[in-house]
Amino acid sequence: MDWLTEEKIPIGKWAKAFVNFLTENGAWFFDGLAFALEGFIEGILFILQGPHPFIIVGVTVALSWYLRRSIGFSIFVLLGMLLIINQGYWEETTETLALVLGSTFVCMLLGIPLGIYAARKPWFYSAIRPVLDLMQTIPTFVYLIPALILFGLGMVPGLIATVIFALPAPIRLTQLGISSTPPDLKEAGVAFGGSHWAVLWKIEIPYALPQIRAGITQTIMLSLSMVVIAALVGADGLGVPTLRALNQVNIAKGFEVGVAIVLVAIILDRLIRSSKD
Repeated sequence: MDWLTEEKIPIGKWAKAFVNFLTENGAWFFDGLAFALEGFIEGILFILQGPHPFIIVGVTVALSWYLRRSIGFSIFVLLGMLLIINQGYWEETTETLALVLGSTFVCMLLGIPLGIYAARKPWFYSAIRPVLDLMQTIPTFVYLIPALILFGLGMVPGLIATVIFALPAPIRLTQLGISSTPPDLKEAGVAFGGSHWAVLWKIEIPYALPQIRAGITQTIMLSLSMVVIAALVGADGLGVPTLRALNQVNIAKGFEVGVAIVLVAIILDRLIRSSKD
């Protein structure tokens, strides 16, 4: 077996050379993208941290009642958010929410059009399927390194890493929803004079809405699973106290932060779900 390892294929060197090429020739692009994404995250943080926490709690409770029409869920949202404030993790929670909402927005902005195109062009979906598998199976720390080099420390590399990890979910589920639209419905739309875009907007997308909503939920859950990893590259949020608890073997702090993350996940998941679910 030694003969097989004597001439090692320089995969690592090729990757390093590619990242160096991007750093030397595309610094202007990555700096501009980092500036735009950082401003986007700062805007979300301003909305979440500018008002008094009780105002955000009240708005969230009102939104939960409007979307779910459930007194029990509204009370759960109220008590859950008050518990987060009581434990002293409100600022970290808003920072995590900014990262999650920002990455979810970017994922849906990219994932829904790609999913629609993949449903319309089966060859395109067959081509990107291995890439989607790679994005979710490759260890996250592998692409944290180039993200750190290209974007520096902070929330932006955490958002980029989260988007890479979570993007396959909305693409796959949107493609599934659009492609599963019954042919009879599409033929009826064409028969009544519907154009290509009319069939898409009035038949296919409404039929695929449950899958698209599931894609949003999956993206949020995957983004929340990245909060600790994002903290390794300087992203603020609940991942920072989680890492501290891990380093200090602090069971109490770890459990407190874990409860906060679980509450955020449950609230976001139930808000996105339809009241009929």
